Formats: sequence, structure tokens, C-alpha cells
Amino acid sequence: MKRIEFLKAPMDIATMQETVSFIENRIEQKQFLQHVVVNVAKIVNMQKDSVLAESVKACEVINIDGMGVVFGARFLGHDVPERVAGVDLFHELLAMSAKRDFPVFLLGATDEVVSKTVSKVKAQNPNLNIAGYNDGYFWDDEEAVVTKIRESGAKLLFVAITSPKKENFINKWQDKLGVDFVMGVGGTFDVVAGKVKRAPQWMQKAGLEWLYRVIQEPGRMWKRYLKTNTKFLMLLLTEKFK
Repeated sequence: MKRIEFLKAPMDIATMQETVSFIENRIEQKQFLQHVVVNVAKIVNMQKDSVLAESVKACEVINIDGMGVVFGARFLGHDVPERVAGVDLFHELLAMSAKRDFPVFLLGATDEVVSKTVSKVKAQNPNLNIAGYNDGYFWDDEEAVVTKIRESGAKLLFVAITSPKKENFINKWQDKLGVDFVMGVGGTFDVVAGKVKRAPQWMQKAGLEWLYRVIQEPGRMWKRYLKTNTKFLMLLLTEKFK
């Protein structure tokens, strides 16, 4: 995979299949791999949040999740073949894990959501070995959850917690998790469990998933996306014409 730097953020140029194959190979070799995806909001936040920036830069694989980043990188002359959306990669890695008998651990969301997610992914992948799961409300005793993950025997850990908490948690505890692969998956469990609907394919391809989120939750989302999208556009134009 080819790594580039885009608006001070490192990221890897790779297809979905290249990403899955790379991760599978590293797990097979028992080489620890930390994964993260970047989107418009994360790139904007990395400009001022040095802890988040360092947590992202510490990852061995940094995929481009949002189409806004794909379009922006192409605008600055980078050859980006496709995006590797976190929710899609999650499903691909679960399918791979079921075939290879790699145990997985799911961490994050509410207890109801993570339980539903476990049921859904088991139905989709009957041979999947789920070593354990836990909700994302454990901040009063992080070490106990880290111990639970380590003792589960999981090879892959998926962390469905908001940024920058998940990136910083992973970076802080990576040496004690006992897994070969760890990936932050944000709101993926909410989507899998049916709590949040994903945008239609045409909106995903057009880079309009943010608009779909605003339509679903206008009171909570419109200010967030207005702020981050505007800042991203300014960063992009500044970089292009400096």
C-alpha cells in the first residue's frame, strides 16, 4: 500500500481487497496491527487535537473512509481508486475471520446495541467465533475491560466508540490488549443493530452521507457538519492555491 500525506494527515491508498489481504497476512504472522479510518471530520479535528493526530499517525493502516476525503485528495492530485468505508471493512473482516476461525471481540455502544450487533453478525456469519463483547461505558475502569479483552483470546478487536476516545483508548492500551488487530469502527454497531440507517448507495457514492445524517438528526447534526465541512473546504482551497 502507498502512503500519502493529505492536509497533514497520513493515509494509505488501497482498495478494499488489498486492505483485507494485508490485514489477514499480518494476523497470520501474529504481527500486531492498529487500523484507523479518516474522514472529513477527523482530518479537521486532527489540525488542532495533537493527541488525536498522534493516535492516528501511530496506526499501521490508515484507510480513507469518507468520499469527501477521496474527492479532496483527487482535487490535490492524488490517485485514489476508492474509499474503504469502516462499516464495509468491518463486514469483510468478519467474513474473513469466520473462514479463518479468528476469534473477534466487539467493544462499544450501549449494551443493547452491542448485543444486537453480536446476534446480527452471527446470523450473517454462522461460523464466526465471537470471543466476547462489552459496551462502551467503562471509563471508570478501563483496565478491567482491557483484561477482559486480553483473556478472551480474541485476535481481532473492533472498537465502536466516538472519536477521539476510541483512537486514544486504542493507542493507550495497545500493548496490553493481547490481540493481533484492532480497529476503531465508530458508529458501525448502531448501523448493524438497526438503530441508525445508512445512506442509500447513490448518496454514499456522491459523498452525501453527511446530508443523510443531517436529515435523520437535524437538531444534533447540522451544526457539526456545517462547521467541519466548511473548515475542510477552507483547508483544501488553502492547500491547493498556496
